[in-house]
Amino acid sequence: MWTIEYLPEAEDDLRELDGNQRLPVIKMIRRVARNPLPQSEGGCGKPLGNKNENDLTGLLKIKLKSSGIRVVYTIVRTDGIMKIVVIGARADEEVYKNAGKRAKKYDL
Repeated sequence: MWTIEYLPEAEDDLRELDGNQRLPVIKMIRRVARNPLPQSEGGCGKPLGNKNENDLTGLLKIKLKSSGIRVVYTIVRTDGIMKIVVIGARADEEVYKNAGKRAKKYDL
């Protein structure tokens, strides 16, 4: 199991979720933390590249279809860390904009 860390903004994203969305998202993140590697390496994450002129290379996403939530994260292989970057609505492209801003801010 990889260690799960949240960027401060991602912690805020999680707190802002409706109560009936928060628990399934936490469960999904914990489940994915068993193998957060990209799908091409047998893991659960779908690699992101360029999304609407945002370079999200190195970031991965997972979706909780039942509640319409997308989680964007990165992995720090050397330390075994799954770092949550953003949590937000799947239908909202704002998730990718925030992911790009946060990736630059934290040099991910």
